[in-house]
Amino acid sequence: QVQLVESGGGLVQAGGSLRLSCAASGRTFTDYAMGWFRQAPGKEREFVAAINWSGGVTKYADSVKGRFSITRDNAKNTIYLRMNSLKPEDTTVYYCAADYSRRRVLSDQASEYFSWGQGTQVTVSS
Repeated sequence: QVQLVESGGGLVQAGGSLRLSCAASGRTFTDYAMGWFRQAPGKEREFVAAINWSGGVTKYADSVKGRFSITRDNAKNTIYLRMNSLKPEDTTVYYCAADYSRRRVLSDQASEYFSWGQGTQVTVSS
């Protein structure tokens, strides 16, 4: 099992930036792909971005493409989500997740991730 802890959320004005972090422990970090999801109250968890074990392959939701960037530092067992040009509609709780299925293609389905963090709140004011 993988333990994940997110940090870096907060309040920012529209057009501003934030960087979320997700620290992992419990399994060899390079054994698994990682993803970021977000979930608003009463809505399903929404895919944001994913990154493979080496950091060489990434995938983004259309709604964040060009504004958000996912990276990982395998020496620190940490992934990041750099969020630029934030919009009020980006306001919600963000979760990181681990997929250690070794699937060949990065998944954008929450059901295909095995471990989840507790979430971090991002609020973008207009």
